[in-house]
Amino acid sequence: MFIVDAHLDLSMNAMEWNRDLRLPVNEIRAREHGLRDKPDRGRGTVSLPALRQGNVGLVVATQIARYVAPENKLPGWFSPEQAWAQTQGQLAWYKAMEQDGEMRMVKDLAGLDEHLAVWQDGHADTKKPIGYILSLEGADSLITIDHLETAFQYGLRAVGPAHYGPGRYANGTDATGQMQDNGIALLTKMEELGIILDATHLCDDAFWQALDHFNGHVWASHNNCRALVNHNRQFSDDMIKALAGRGAVIGMALDAWMMVPGWQRGVSTPQEMDCSLEKMADQVDHICQLTGSSDHVGMGTDLDGAFGKEQTPYDLDSIADLQKVPVILAGRGYTQEDLDKMMHGNWLRFLRNAWS
Repeated sequence: MFIVDAHLDLSMNAMEWNRDLRLPVNEIRAREHGLRDKPDRGRGTVSLPALRQGNVGLVVATQIARYVAPENKLPGWFSPEQAWAQTQGQLAWYKAMEQDGEMRMVKDLAGLDEHLAVWQDGHADTKKPIGYILSLEGADSLITIDHLETAFQYGLRAVGPAHYGPGRYANGTDATGQMQDNGIALLTKMEELGIILDATHLCDDAFWQALDHFNGHVWASHNNCRALVNHNRQFSDDMIKALAGRGAVIGMALDAWMMVPGWQRGVSTPQEMDCSLEKMADQVDHICQLTGSSDHVGMGTDLDGAFGKEQTPYDLDSIADLQKVPVILAGRGYTQEDLDKMMHGNWLRFLRNAWS
């Protein structure tokens, strides 16, 4: 089955983790043997060949660079200018992959149709480029709102105003408080340009304020359910229903601590916590029951988002194993139409509406 994954930090892995994503996953792991600078060394799950193996032909790929004020202890850059420069390096990597024939930027309806035609030509054995829609995870790197227009011109099509902690435009996971004045101005500019609002990571206050002030298209690229894992990173039922009311699609994330309650980073293991792809299916079930349909669920795995196999479902070795998901969901009674929607159709419908 053709799969769309709405959240992968590909350039971050290439530039900050120093991974050549053109290699098979096992070769990337082998090159990292003995490294200890990051907890997921030798445990990565994503590469361009693995995406092709799993028929994941279209992804939402991020730029990400957090600004941290002096009192902010999170990792990040000490000035917006440094953060902007980091995102430009990430953009340069995507462009290098395009020049090498490995990837293809998708930024409008014509490009979407052309890319899908390549992936649906009936030939599975050719090296097809991975299509990517460029997204910005956390808006801290936008030095000014004018930089958003610059980014739109080079292909940026979705923005999540916040990431973790307090941000320059909005507050995110583990923070509280409404958006700053420049955050409201950012939303206005995004709406003017037709940029998609990614509600992922917005703290509760900022989430509701953003929905009140933004009249464009909203999605949640990678987010799970608070009713199943009680944390502010997750969406409450009211949030899920509000997003469904706006026509949003919510991508199911595969970060283990978001899938099972009680996870302890660096201590818990997927096996001992019984974290399998069935736990993703529980998240899917919850949203479908809550909204009354399968129209608002998609894949947004966040695989290799600063974690690897030590913090993913135990029955997933690489992103190619997303092909197990429709089998699991079919076993729960979902129809072929439901499966088509959740694996790709809902994201494609959303994009056609947003870009029409």
